[in-house]
This record gives sequence, C-alpha cells and structure tokens, in this order.
Amino acid sequence: MATFELDSEFVRKLAELLGETGLTEIEYAEGEKRIRLSRAAPAAVAPIAVAAAPVAAAAPAAAPVAAVPPAQHPGAVKSPMVGTAYLAPEPGAGTFVKVGDAVKVGQTLLIIEAMKVMNPIKATKAGTVTQIQVGDAQPVEYGEVLLIIE
Repeated sequence: MATFELDSEFVRKLAELLGETGLTEIEYAEGEKRIRLSRAAPAAVAPIAVAAAPVAAAAPAAAPVAAVPPAQHPGAVKSPMVGTAYLAPEPGAGTFVKVGDAVKVGQTLLIIEAMKVMNPIKATKAGTVTQIQVGDAQPVEYGEVLLIIE
C-alpha cells in the first residue's frame, strides 16, 4: 500500500468543518489518497434536558407519568434525514408551528435542508404540538426527534 504525506493544515480545516456543520463524519478522496475524519455524534440530550428539568424540579412524583422518553413517544416526529432544521419558511418569518398549535395530517411542521434542497416535514397524524425538540437552524441527525404531537 502506498503512503502519502498528510497535510496537517488540511486536516485541521476538515475538523473545523465538522464542528461548524455539526456533521459526525467527513471523507475526502483524491485519486488513491483518502482521508476520513469522524467524531462522536453530539448527544441529543441538551434539548431534552431543558424540557425535562422543569418537570423534575416541579414535582418528583410526576416522573413516572412523564417516563416515556421523547424517542419512544407515539407522537414523536423523527427526522427522516441528516440536515439542518428550519422552523420557519424563511428568515424573519413566523414559525410553521408552535407548542400548543393544533395540526392536521399533511400540514408542514418544519423544513430540513439537506444538500441545498429544502425538504418539508409534514404531520403524519392530527393532534396538538406539545414539544419542539430542535431549534431553528440546528443540525439534525437521522432518527432524531424533532417534535411531539399528541
């Protein structure tokens, strides 16, 4: 197997790109040369912890009632792709939905941008939005809970 000289500045730029975009892996190939950088996926706990902390602080006895993690909630709307979530159709516009809004089947909940394509994420069931787990312009992973409809 042939070896090649590694450009450490290029590797640093790729690592910065990982951090800036929220990606967990990046691969670059040129001819026979190939480099792959990966890092652990950022835990999706931060948005969940923010939502769960007031419940735990308000009444520890209520914990068994709220014991269903968002990922296992029957009304969880999960990301079908890796990309960037946008809660509004354009910067400065109102959000598609807010907590407490009633939604219909097929209604656009948010948009995920993937490879410069805006993909609307639509409600698969009618109900009320009870939680929004992502922030505007936040990177999301495949299968990550975006919001919950009850």
